[in-house]
Amino acid sequence: MSEKATRMGRVRRVSRWLHRDLSYLFAGALLVYAISGICLNHKRDFNSDYSIRLTEYTLESPLPAEKDGWDKDYVLGLLEPLGERENYTQHYFPDEHTVKVFLKGGSSLQVDIRSGQARYESLRKRPLLPALNRLHYNPSRAWTIFSDVFAGALLVITLTGIVMVKGPKGLWGRGGVELLVGIAVPLTLFLLL
Repeated sequence: MSEKATRMGRVRRVSRWLHRDLSYLFAGALLVYAISGICLNHKRDFNSDYSIRLTEYTLESPLPAEKDGWDKDYVLGLLEPLGERENYTQHYFPDEHTVKVFLKGGSSLQVDIRSGQARYESLRKRPLLPALNRLHYNPSRAWTIFSDVFAGALLVITLTGIVMVKGPKGLWGRGGVELLVGIAVPLTLFLLL
């Protein structure tokens, strides 16, 4: 075996080791960035931080026609069926025919006092996605350092993956074609859009 073949064999062996171990080590960070990236790319279609549910209904009982009848106790009674009584913060009249009730956590209830039409907007923070999104926004200097290390690891993972396989499936065969397509498609789409 030639010296060049021996050297390339060592390079491939080290590449496999680096590729495998760095892939396992940074798989969690890759999942964080991938999941939060999808969420942030579709911010117009989907609120990944909050679950928002809008419910419209008509209040059956006769409603007080005057603002004086809309005291805190009366409003708390309206919140009871919604399970929001304990979340009351305040209420006010944005105009003479509408009362708006603010609830802890950002939820709200709005009532047209003439028609009894009520609009309840329930706002609940999602359990995991907001934390992932926050990491994607780079919240601290420590995360910046980690992100730089992660980006460097991705470069090593990519380069070791490129040289790891030899022959017709490697860089000088099918792998090289796939590499060129992987570079050309995003660049072409970016330049055309």
